[in-house]
Amino acid sequence: MKKTLLLACALTTVSACSSQPSHSLHHSQSYQVEWIGERPLIDNSMLTLTLVDSQRASGLAGCNTWFAEYQLNKNQLTLHNIATTRKLCAPALMEQEQRFLAYLAGIQRWEFSEQQQLLLWPETGAPIKLWPIKHPLRD
Repeated sequence: MKKTLLLACALTTVSACSSQPSHSLHHSQSYQVEWIGERPLIDNSMLTLTLVDSQRASGLAGCNTWFAEYQLNKNQLTLHNIATTRKLCAPALMEQEQRFLAYLAGIQRWEFSEQQQLLLWPETGAPIKLWPIKHPLRD
């Protein structure tokens, strides 16, 4: 009996250690964009995404701040009514911003890569690739 109990405890411990951590999108966690589809960002530009609460998302689009409503159902993610502030920046930055916003409007699902990178997938093509932003006061 003792051997069976010890074996059961050992197997439970080993399986708990070897299992992958579950990943989910968390409210108030911000992510920084690294790639939009097949293209990296312009140097020193900052594009972000934060799920503010259960219905609103926002972030930086490079030049302007963006905000939207979203729906999250398991690994399905869609953004609706995307809007921005109206600042004007350099043409290359504005083009990148428009490309990013168009990609956001087409997002259909999300997943985390093995490297913990958030991937936002459109219906076709390459994903937006984002890294979690560490907040020194929280992390």
